[in-house]
Amino acid sequence: MNDTPRFEIPDSMRDLAEKSVGQARQAFDSFISTARRTSAQVQDSAESARQSAAEMTARSFQAAEQNVHAAFDFAQKLARANSAQEAMQLQSEFTRSQFAAMQAQAKELGGMAQGAMRQGAEQARSALQQNVDQTRNATHESAGAMEGTAAGVNKTVP
Repeated sequence: MNDTPRFEIPDSMRDLAEKSVGQARQAFDSFISTARRTSAQVQDSAESARQSAAEMTARSFQAAEQNVHAAFDFAQKLARANSAQEAMQLQSEFTRSQFAAMQAQAKELGGMAQGAMRQGAEQARSALQQNVDQTRNATHESAGAMEGTAAGVNKTVP
């Protein structure tokens, strides 16, 4: 009574479907692996930036401490001055030495900032290039696998 024709999927089609799923899984795994590496590289870059910021902060505090100690030393010398002329000379020396100290500190902090920026930019460029290369390779592999699958479908389908 049941005259419904049985439709059977040919073994070649099932094999082809299995192969396609395997290739899709492999491509996905490749993309996820690249994403994980990218995430790790971003974290490394962020840690490097954090370390650079901590070093600059520490150096800024050292510079501030040096400047305050110099100001206290100047105030102490000024309090001991015997004449207005001596006080003016002390003021002139202090101004010159502090100007030189602040220039050196600014140069050092500027160099630290430039180095941190250069390092961050290099890390970002390197990570980006690596990930572009990995993605390109995974895409080519997936495309090649898909072409092979498509060729197999064309051979099995009349």
